[in-house]
Amino acid sequence: MSNSITTVNPATGENLETYSLMDESKAIEIVEQSHQAFLQWRLKSLDERANVIKAIGKALADNKEAFAKLIVDEMGKPPEEARQEIDLCVGICDYTAENGPKKLADEERKPGNGERGIVTYSPMGVIYGIQPWNFPAYQAVRYSIANLMAGNAVLLKHAENVTGSGLLLERIYRDAGLPENVFRTIVISHDVSDKIIEHKLVRGVTLTGSDTAGRKVAAKAAENLKKTVLELGSNDAYLVLDDADLDLAVDTCVTGRVFNGGQTCVAAKRFVVTEKNFEAFKERFVEKMKALKVGDPKESSTHVGPMARVDLRDGLHDQVEKSVAKGAKILCGGEKPSGPGAFYPVTVLDDVKPGQPAYDDELFGPVAALIRAKDDEDAMRIANDSRYGLGGGIISKDVKRATELASKYFDTGMVFINGFGVATPEMPFGGVKDSGYGREHGGFGMHEFVNAKAVIIVQE
Repeated sequence: MSNSITTVNPATGENLETYSLMDESKAIEIVEQSHQAFLQWRLKSLDERANVIKAIGKALADNKEAFAKLIVDEMGKPPEEARQEIDLCVGICDYTAENGPKKLADEERKPGNGERGIVTYSPMGVIYGIQPWNFPAYQAVRYSIANLMAGNAVLLKHAENVTGSGLLLERIYRDAGLPENVFRTIVISHDVSDKIIEHKLVRGVTLTGSDTAGRKVAAKAAENLKKTVLELGSNDAYLVLDDADLDLAVDTCVTGRVFNGGQTCVAAKRFVVTEKNFEAFKERFVEKMKALKVGDPKESSTHVGPMARVDLRDGLHDQVEKSVAKGAKILCGGEKPSGPGAFYPVTVLDDVKPGQPAYDDELFGPVAALIRAKDDEDAMRIANDSRYGLGGGIISKDVKRATELASKYFDTGMVFINGFGVATPEMPFGGVKDSGYGREHGGFGMHEFVNAKAVIIVQE
């Protein structure tokens, strides 16, 4: 096994940096240092923590161009999307700093026997996060800022191909005034990661990644009675109902499929269109998808950059080929290019049905699956015919009815109506079924890894 990680530019195939892996003893030393730092950080008042979080947001804004450039180099995101990612991180910090003290404040209760009760949200300790590469800044900020506000210390194991982003984030946090060792990025192997999960000073584990990875991490955490929060991707369905505005539907679905190169857990992936609109939607959707240029993310004319790694590109192509072998039809794209880089063409598949990867699994790249539904009711049935349940969308002129469908029938954690969205600091983020459990954002993430402690005063 190699004792180092080399990051690679997915647009050129060129090596960027090589980082040494920490051995188990070094990683455990950092866990112990983080625990000692936690013992002091937990004693900071909510307002003191909020002030540091606010400063982290400012530091992220000050470092936006440098961080965005690193994201472009490490995972191939177009520069403007990389800047937008940093802006979202700043928004998370600002929201958390403003709302954290209220969300985590002690609550007075009156138990039945006349005692006085206090519910206090005590931080738990060291929280370990295993994060993916598709949003190198946001994924790490999303869980870490909430837990830092709660008074926990945080460890980050970032995806290998964005190691530089993880280390830069640690420096930004520290330079903004976060005490040393309250947030650490650890560069470790999967075997050492298991030892971190097992360690008695690690009190919770959160992972964003595949459902396969989620099962492994959750099992290891459960062996050691550790709470987990899991966000495990999806094959989100966007429903184009009978009364949909087709201009809005096509624009929303194109944007929803290719945003971040299609490498987004809440990307629009399955497009479930009623019989009434199917042919017209298909024609216009394919036309717009064909017009998108795949290329160097640094070129202003590029709409879609490379995928993050060659092996991920090859895996996506394999899913396309298996779907075609089982009856799917390629309407555009679908050919793996030769040459350097991890590029894949924008692709649309028709005749997508159960049993095909394009229907059953998550296509994590710029490949769209078109599915024909008889009517609105059938469209909702198809949307829910998935082992996943992270997000989804409804396009309909009847917003009241669409809202009811979203609230009562759509079996996902998030639903977007008449538009595409990814995340916002004010609203909960997370899924159901094989998309995992637990919530981040909207204040919910601050309560995932705290001890809701009951303090009961029997006599004053």
